[in-house]
Amino acid sequence: EPDGPAPDPWQTGLLGCLLRGVVFALPGLAYVLGAPLFTGPGDHGLPAGTVPLLAGALCGWTWNQGLAHRAYAWLGLGDRPAARRALLLGAPAGALLGSLVAVSFAGGAAPAVVAFAAGQSCYLAAATVLLVMGRERLLLLALAPMATGAVLSLADPLPETAGPALLLGSLAAVAVLALREVAPALKDEHGWTAGLVALLPFGGFGTLPAHRRPAGPRLTGSLPYALFGLATGVLVLHAALGDVLAGEPAGVVAAPAAVALTLSMGPAEWLLYRFRSGSLAGLRSSSTARDFRRTTVLTVVRCLAAYLAVLLALSLAASAMWPHAPVPGGVRAAGLLLLGVVLWTGLLLQSFGAVTAATAVCCAAALVQTLLLVTRTGDPHVAGAVVYGTAAAVQGALVCHLLGRATAHR
Repeated sequence: EPDGPAPDPWQTGLLGCLLRGVVFALPGLAYVLGAPLFTGPGDHGLPAGTVPLLAGALCGWTWNQGLAHRAYAWLGLGDRPAARRALLLGAPAGALLGSLVAVSFAGGAAPAVVAFAAGQSCYLAAATVLLVMGRERLLLLALAPMATGAVLSLADPLPETAGPALLLGSLAAVAVLALREVAPALKDEHGWTAGLVALLPFGGFGTLPAHRRPAGPRLTGSLPYALFGLATGVLVLHAALGDVLAGEPAGVVAAPAAVALTLSMGPAEWLLYRFRSGSLAGLRSSSTARDFRRTTVLTVVRCLAAYLAVLLALSLAASAMWPHAPVPGGVRAAGLLLLGVVLWTGLLLQSFGAVTAATAVCCAAALVQTLLLVTRTGDPHVAGAVVYGTAAAVQGALVCHLLGRATAHR
């Protein structure tokens, strides 16, 4: 037998995952620079311009989650050109769709708000390209000027034209970098038709003869991932806007929860790898199915506890730095942590291919919470905690049942 420890394909560096978490969170600073643009009457009790922004964001999260899965599926087949072609067509289509959705929900919003929402849709599409192609560092560099300006503006207001200039500059940089990533696909002899073929379920063009090309990923396989993005986006928005919906000052207490959840996605990703690594070690060391199931459950508990500790610490830190935001406690803190359980166990199920189950639970939770909001049933914080708790319990049971079997870890 070979000397030394057995290889572990799930070992990954913490720094790369933390970088992704930061990249996920930095775009939130764009709303600091864009705040002067949001003028006019409120939308259904929300600050001016909120509805078109949220509509465009939800559309973007849904489309880009599905698009990212499709591109990753091509990468998994070893066909990087097909992934580029799918992104070449899918990213602009997503930007256009998100912009149209934002415009349709604009109502009486100011033109500047609509333009900001369209820019948001374009950014989500371009950032998806860079993240799928593993260009997180380039994305960070492109966002750095905007993020720096936003932080400086919190201490001293910037000149009137500086905010829009920084926003447009970072958006242009991200778009150019994304275009550079997919540019090789433009040289394909089949042109835009190849992008359509890679995006849709017909397969991809390649140098191999048709009878020797591997079958392309199924288009329907990306649908659960898109719905998962929509459902989790709705749940996060409920958590972020819960204070506003409860009649508290808009944007004061809601923002730290959103910041904490976004930043926590980096550690969450790393802990998913740690679980895969721990379960592999348990698979090698366990002599019976019962021993393996016990080891798996303990590994889940440890990783989930670590994630919740990080989420709570980030929430406390964000609340301490956010002006006039009280320290989260009671039902609000419980709801945030329960939502964290839903998100992490959902991602865990998704990583093992059980995306349909995770999507069904999250979609049901999002639908129930939205109905409770629309019908004004109960306090938003209490209702959210109950919904998150129920979804967390269901997904926790699914994790223990599905991942306690050795065959799930092949």
